[in-house]
Amino acid sequence: MRNADGARALHERLVQLLPEVPAAAEDDALVKVPAVCSTLRVYERTHSVSCYHRWMTDRGELLRRVMTETGTGQGELSRLSGVHQPSISQFLSGRVDLSDEQLGRLLSCMGRRLRVVRDVIEPELTRSERRSWLLHRKVSSQLTPDTLRVWEPTIVGNVRRLRDGVTGQPHTRNLERWQHLVKCGDILGLKRVLTGLDRESIEMREVSPMRGVLTEQDRLDVLARAI
Repeated sequence: MRNADGARALHERLVQLLPEVPAAAEDDALVKVPAVCSTLRVYERTHSVSCYHRWMTDRGELLRRVMTETGTGQGELSRLSGVHQPSISQFLSGRVDLSDEQLGRLLSCMGRRLRVVRDVIEPELTRSERRSWLLHRKVSSQLTPDTLRVWEPTIVGNVRRLRDGVTGQPHTRNLERWQHLVKCGDILGLKRVLTGLDRESIEMREVSPMRGVLTEQDRLDVLARAI
């Protein structure tokens, strides 16, 4: 019963945060986009986690559709929004990921508002990405301020070695972020990266400095479940 009450309260709060749209204009003003979200856990407190779009190119296709419907060209949209025209072109082609916030900003310039319809599904991960997620989830389950202090020399050494062998973005930037999270002792931030299913977290784990923090038995147990 407590879970249902918590979920209902969260839903009502999200509804309050949405901007009002006149009822008569609702069909014309709203643009729906499917999205997925990892399960919200409702216990004594409600913890929300990052949501991500299953098909990033859908946002570009949605943007193209509205541009066509409203007769808005890339140049005009660039002038209205302040977003560079080459960036808009990359959004439309799917070469660059377009966030809900960015899409909403562009749609507002064409008289539309984005409404995200959320659902819960199992994400599509490659075998490598799933193994990595399972291993890092195990790390997250053991991560506390005390264990971070014990692990820190290993993590810092791994960051140093990775930096010597990694070039280009986003890997260099992600290594800097790992180092910052560890240096600041940001347990919540680390757990989000360790367990996140958004593209940024997946890419962070591609240059993870957590090698060696799990025992060999823990690692083998996790890998056995990943088969």
